[in-house]
Amino acid sequence: MNTKNKEISFLIITGLSGAGKTHTIRNLEDLGYFCVDNLPPVLLPRFAELCVQDDSVIEKVAIVIDIRGGRFFNDLFEALDNLREQGRPYEILFLEASTEVLVKRFKETRRRHPLSNQGPLLEEILLERKRMENLREIANKIIDTSELLPKELRTQIEDLYGPNNDKVKLHITVMSFGYKYGIPLDADLVVDVRFLPNPFYVDSLRNMTGCDKEVDDYVKEFPITEEFLQKYYELLTFLLPHYVKEGKTHLVIAIGCTGGRHRSVVLANQLGERLLSQEYSVMVRHRDISKKEKKEKPRW
Repeated sequence: MNTKNKEISFLIITGLSGAGKTHTIRNLEDLGYFCVDNLPPVLLPRFAELCVQDDSVIEKVAIVIDIRGGRFFNDLFEALDNLREQGRPYEILFLEASTEVLVKRFKETRRRHPLSNQGPLLEEILLERKRMENLREIANKIIDTSELLPKELRTQIEDLYGPNNDKVKLHITVMSFGYKYGIPLDADLVVDVRFLPNPFYVDSLRNMTGCDKEVDDYVKEFPITEEFLQKYYELLTFLLPHYVKEGKTHLVIAIGCTGGRHRSVVLANQLGERLLSQEYSVMVRHRDISKKEKKEKPRW
C-alpha cells in the first residue's frame, strides 16, 4: 500500500489547561477536520500512518496533546521527530492565557486541574506553564485567549484554518490595549501611542471610547495622528511581505495607550482599515475597551 504521496494536514493543538483547547477542537471539527482529543504522543506516528492510507478519506487532522497525557506527555518530542522522519508535515498551535484568568476559569467551572494532585490550584497552573515552556518555543502559532470570548476565538480559528486560509498570505490581528493592564502576551509588534493627546482628560469624552465618533474625531484632529499613521503604515507595507516570505502566517500588531479605551482604539481601527486594502486577512480587537478607568493625574 502506497502512503507516501498522500498529502494530509496535521495540526497539533496543545497549551495550558483552561486556555480553550476544547473550544478550538470543536471549531476545527466544524471546519472539516478529523479531530482526536488527548491522544497519547507515543501513538502519534502510527496514527499518522493510518491517516495517509490510500483508502482513507481524511484530508485534515487536528490532534489535542497536552499535560493530561501524564507521563506519556514526555514522549511528545520523540513522536514529533518520528513524524519528521516519516516526512509528515505538521503544525503546532499553542493556546495560553494569563495565570489570573486560568485561576478564574477553573474556579467558575469547578473543574479539576490535570495536575490536581500536585498542590494548590495556583501552583498547579504555574507548574504546567513551566513544563510547557519547551513546547511553546517550537509552536508555529500562539493564541492568548485571556481576553477572548468563545466567538472571538472561533473567528481566529476560522481565519487561520478555514477553507479560505490557503488563499490568504497573512492573517493580521490589530489589537488595542492598555499599558496599565500589561502588554498582550501574543503580540509580535508593539507600538506605544501615549504621545497623542489623551481624550480621557476631556470631561465630555472620558466615558466614551475610541469607537465613538466624538473620540475618533478628537484624536484624528491632531496632525500628529495622521502623520504617525502614515509613517507606521509605510513601515508595515515594507515589513509584511518579508514576514510572508519567511513563512509567517499570523501577525499580532498591538497598539497601546494608558487605559486601552481611547487613543489606541482609534489608531487600531484606522490601521485595520488601511491594512484591509492589502491582500491580507485583518481582524481588529479591543482588549481593554470595556474596562473602566478612574481619573488620575496625567502620566503622559
